[in-house]
Amino acid sequence: MSDTPFLVAAAQATPVFLDREATIDKACALIAEAGARGARLLVFPEGFVPVYPFWVWFIPPGQTQALRELYAELLDQAVTVPGAATERLAAAARQAGVHVAIGINERNAEASGTTLYNSLLFLGADGRVLGCHRKLVPTVGERLVHGAGDGSTLAVYDTPIGKLSGLVCWENYMPLARYALYAWGVQLYAAPTWDRGEPWTSTLRHIAKEGRVYVIGCCSAVRRSDVPDRYAFKSLLPDSEWINPGDSAIVDPDGKFLVEPVRHREEILYAEVDPRQLRGPRFQLDVAGHYGRPDVFQLTLHREPRPMLRVAGAGPAGFPAPPGEG
Repeated sequence: MSDTPFLVAAAQATPVFLDREATIDKACALIAEAGARGARLLVFPEGFVPVYPFWVWFIPPGQTQALRELYAELLDQAVTVPGAATERLAAAARQAGVHVAIGINERNAEASGTTLYNSLLFLGADGRVLGCHRKLVPTVGERLVHGAGDGSTLAVYDTPIGKLSGLVCWENYMPLARYALYAWGVQLYAAPTWDRGEPWTSTLRHIAKEGRVYVIGCCSAVRRSDVPDRYAFKSLLPDSEWINPGDSAIVDPDGKFLVEPVRHREEILYAEVDPRQLRGPRFQLDVAGHYGRPDVFQLTLHREPRPMLRVAGAGPAGFPAPPGEG
């Protein structure tokens, strides 16, 4: 990583509601726009493709028929990793020369194919899929939609612009998850979310100050009119214009806003990263260095995958191998 400053960006954008292909079209256009502006990293909101399932905050959990119908549609429009959707996004990242972190609803293609994860997909500027992190704990109503990830997807990616990683929304309130990334040396920290306002924006500043990292916080800006009238749950939404105002922001390693929270509009936020600021501030505080006490505290991270099925021994001749085997 050189000391040459560069731009990072957050795409405070509105997905096309429950339409994977149209939302990916929009994401690819935003990647191209950010690349044309010279951005080296672009972060998208939580669950951007095909939409964050915000109906879980409005439909009572006992109304299972309504929740089933929406789940079936979300599953149909969800993303398989790898797959055609990731290939399109990766091609856009490669063409624009931009690293991308984008929130997706991910199918568990390795097993039943009918459970969803709230995932954060990382793409390199060369078009490679760097990894895909599944949110460890779905928050409250999200548990009606998303499964819980495991430690196998926690990672920090060494890229030409620095060590890139991030956590999804309220995972950022998990101290040990944050510390794992700090201990791996994260420098560019993506924080996609559905949250907004205080104390969330203070959380972004805290993470930046604690980890001495650049934090790119990104949320969808969604109006009531963005939900098509054919969805019955729309009648349960607030009468106000904005379901979520956004509040995306970019913060430096001293915890200061480079871009203050943006509200009530779609916008790509840009800020300059000075790589020297990833070193100097750690003179005072380096939580995975001189401010750590491994003689007092130890963190053990279990990164073994937790598959639904492990197959021991050979099966009958001609019997098809399960997914991922053979």
